[in-house]
Amino acid sequence: MPAAIVTEGPSGVAVVDLPPTSPLENKISEKDENAAAAEAGDTTGGGAAQPSEAVEIIARWNSPPINKYRTLATFWSFFVLELHYGLNYTVVSLVFLTPFVGYAIASAVNNLVHVHFGQRGVAFMAPLCHFIPYLIFSFHPPYPVMIVMYVFVGMGNGLADAAWCTFIGQMANAHEMSGILQACYALGATIAPLIATALAADGGPGWWAFYWVITSASAVEFFAATSTFWSQTGDVYLAENPMESGGKSGRTRASIKNKLTWLFAFFVFGYCGAEVALGGWIVVFMTRIRGATSIAGGAAATGFWGGMTAGRLFLSLLTARLGEFWSMILYLGLTIAFELVFWLVPNMIASAVAAAMLGLVMGPMFPAAVVLITKVLPRSLHVGTIGFATAFGGSGGAILPFLAGAIANNKGVQALQPYVLAICIGLTVLWAFVPHSRPKNALD
Repeated sequence: MPAAIVTEGPSGVAVVDLPPTSPLENKISEKDENAAAAEAGDTTGGGAAQPSEAVEIIARWNSPPINKYRTLATFWSFFVLELHYGLNYTVVSLVFLTPFVGYAIASAVNNLVHVHFGQRGVAFMAPLCHFIPYLIFSFHPPYPVMIVMYVFVGMGNGLADAAWCTFIGQMANAHEMSGILQACYALGATIAPLIATALAADGGPGWWAFYWVITSASAVEFFAATSTFWSQTGDVYLAENPMESGGKSGRTRASIKNKLTWLFAFFVFGYCGAEVALGGWIVVFMTRIRGATSIAGGAAATGFWGGMTAGRLFLSLLTARLGEFWSMILYLGLTIAFELVFWLVPNMIASAVAAAMLGLVMGPMFPAAVVLITKVLPRSLHVGTIGFATAFGGSGGAILPFLAGAIANNKGVQALQPYVLAICIGLTVLWAFVPHSRPKNALD
C-alpha cells in the first residue's frame, strides 16, 4: 500500500508521499497494522487521522515495526564490516592502508547518496562494495587487483558506518542500541582472526577460504539491508532531515565548517589510533616484554577485543545514567589507570587482566561520542559529520599504529605503552572542549 509521512516545517505541516515498500515491508506492515494503530492511540480501527498538533516522534528499535528488522540489518552490517580485519592483520602493507582511501571517498559522497537515494542507496551500495571484492578475492587475484578492490571495501565500510551510526544514534535508548551496534563490530574483530587461523591451519582448506565466509556474510547483508530499507528514499531523507534553507546542497560543506565536526573527528582519530595500536601490538608486547608464549599473547589480545565487546554491550547503561560527557571522562580516566598497570606492572597475568579491562572501558567510548554528537548537532549534519569523522578516524587507525611500529623498531617494544598513554591523555584534554548539550539557540 502507498505510504506517507507528516512533517512540520517553516510553512506548516506537509504530507510527503512515499514509494511502494518492498515485499518484506508490505508483509510486516499488514501484519502489524492494528498493533501500530493501537500503540499510536487509534481506537477507530480504520486508522483515520485525528486533528492534533504536530509533534516530533522519536523512532524506537521496535516502532515502527519495520525498525526491528532494520536494526537487525544494521547489526549484521557492522559485524560484516569488521570481519575483513581478520585478514588485514596477516596481509600487511598496502592492503591494510587502501581501505581508508575508500573511507575518504565515502565521506565525500555520503551526503549526496543520502540526499538523492536515501538510506535505500546505502543499503544497496555498501553491501555490494563488500560482496564484489570479496568474491573476486576468493579466486586468488593478482596483488594489484587486491589493492584496487580494497578501496571499494573501504568505501562500503564508510557508507555503512555513517548511515547506520546515524540511524541508531537518533533512536530512543540510543546508548543501549549504539552499544549493541558497536559490539557487533567488536565481535567481528574478536572472532575473525580465530576463523582465519583455523582455516589456514594444517589440514584446513587454506587461508583464502576465509574470503568465502565473508562473501557469504556480505550476501546476507545485501538482502537484509535492501529489503528493510527499500522505502527510505532520498525524498524521505530530506523530509526527515530538513535544512533551514530547505535546499539539498551544502550539507557536506556545512558539516566541515562546523567546529564540532572537527572536534569529533580528531577525537575519533585518536581513539581509533589508540584502539588499533593497543589491539595490534598486545601479542608482541606480551611475548617480548612479559615473556608470554604466543598462545598466551594471543589470549591476551582476544581478551582485549572480548572486553571491548562486553563494554559496548553492558556499560551503555552506565553511560545513559551518567550522561555522555561525564561517562567519557570516567572511561578515559580508567583507561589511563589500566594502561599504567599494563605498562608498569611486570607481571604477565596482571598485564593480561589489564588488557581485558582496557578493552572493557574503551569499548563504550565511540558509541557515547556518536550519541552526543547527534544531540549537539542538527539532524541535517549528522550523516556528513559522522561520515567525515569515521573517515578521519580511520586514517588514525592506520597512521598512529604505523608510528607505533616505527617507535618500536627504533626504541624497542617497551616504548609503545607511553606512546599509547600520551594518546589517551590527549583524548581527555580534547574531550573537555566538547559541549555537554546542544546550544538552545542552535538552528536545524
